[in-house]
Amino acid sequence: MPARSSHDRYFTPEAFRFLRELAKNNHREWFQANKPRYEAEVQQPALRFIADMGPRLGRLSRRVVADPKPFGGSLMRIYRDTRFAKDKSPYRTIVGIRFPHDAATDEEHLPGFSFHMAPGENWVAAGIWHPAPPTVKKIRDAIVRSPSAWRAVLRRGIEIDGESSARVPAGYDPSHPLATDLRRKDFYSWLPFTDAQVVGAEFGDRFVAACEQLNPLNVFLAKATGVPW
Repeated sequence: MPARSSHDRYFTPEAFRFLRELAKNNHREWFQANKPRYEAEVQQPALRFIADMGPRLGRLSRRVVADPKPFGGSLMRIYRDTRFAKDKSPYRTIVGIRFPHDAATDEEHLPGFSFHMAPGENWVAAGIWHPAPPTVKKIRDAIVRSPSAWRAVLRRGIEIDGESSARVPAGYDPSHPLATDLRRKDFYSWLPFTDAQVVGAEFGDRFVAACEQLNPLNVFLAKATGVPW
């Protein structure tokens, strides 16, 4: 089998068409009738994307996991857990792909990458979303201890997103020059893609370039939390 080019296409407009139709027909009967479309247009391209990105992201960090299993790997399952949700729609109408740190768990969120794909709403993210309180404290302490290193991350144009506390937490100087960042409870950043970019022949290259752009945030957070990167 010939080696795949870095300019191979992964997703097609059919993937977005499927997701739009699923959003309008989010019930078991429609999905079962259209499951072959999901597998051909969404699942299999996503697994191929994951497999191809693994070695390329490995050049940014040997600790990033890219697992192309159809279930239990990097691709989020399409079936929603509705047990405690008000919205009982059974299926995700997005494609969610995670490239986590190999030491991450459901309880211990660590630096990594992720890809979110939906019509008109595509992005790659890096950093840590909803870290546990002890992890948040480690990051805040690192910002106070190494403000120049944190500013170096921000100077690269990396914009931190997510939730913040109303005020600087106890134990930190409310007048600290980086008080805005000390209030943060999330430490992630993201970059968008258009639908046309996602279905384009150069999407793999665009995705890796975006991860490279965001990677300094992961490097800082890994050092702050005491994990190798």
